[in-house]
Amino acid sequence: MDLVLPYRAMAYNNGWANHRLLAACERLPQAEFTAPRTGFFPSIRATLNHILIIDRFYVDAMEGGRLGPAAWADPEPCETAILLREAQGEMDRRLIAVVERISAGDLERIVNVHRADHVQHERMDRLLLHLFQHQIHHRGQAHAMLSATKVPPPQLDEFFSEGEAPLRATEFAELGWVEQTVWRR
Repeated sequence: MDLVLPYRAMAYNNGWANHRLLAACERLPQAEFTAPRTGFFPSIRATLNHILIIDRFYVDAMEGGRLGPAAWADPEPCETAILLREAQGEMDRRLIAVVERISAGDLERIVNVHRADHVQHERMDRLLLHLFQHQIHHRGQAHAMLSATKVPPPQLDEFFSEGEAPLRATEFAELGWVEQTVWRR
């Protein structure tokens, strides 16, 4: 069994879900994107920017970097959904590259996460799971916020649903993927 396969699938699913959600957000007027909403963060823009900056923090650590808390120096680095989609797409490609480079033995490798006052030492597998959970958590909040607008929120939880095959193929092509990239078959 390929022990990295679930992490690879989650990384690709993460990128696809971000792509779908941000594509929907691009259809919002800017005032709706930034409008005050109920959630952990006060707007769709703030919530999606939070995903981006935390991804920068953890992906940098997984790549061996020392960015640390500088990742969140600007809590909303992207003003528009278009800019956010571009920046998040780059982050998703970096996360996928991290997962594509690891082997089963690397899952237990210790990653140094540079915090403000100390260096946290965390296993790669646990850090990946934490990051995926963080993404799902906040993407869900943004999805709920989007449902209060005129733009219908996209389906995010059917990664390889048969009913989604034509749309999935189009979106995967936009991302430069094919299904075989994820599953290696």
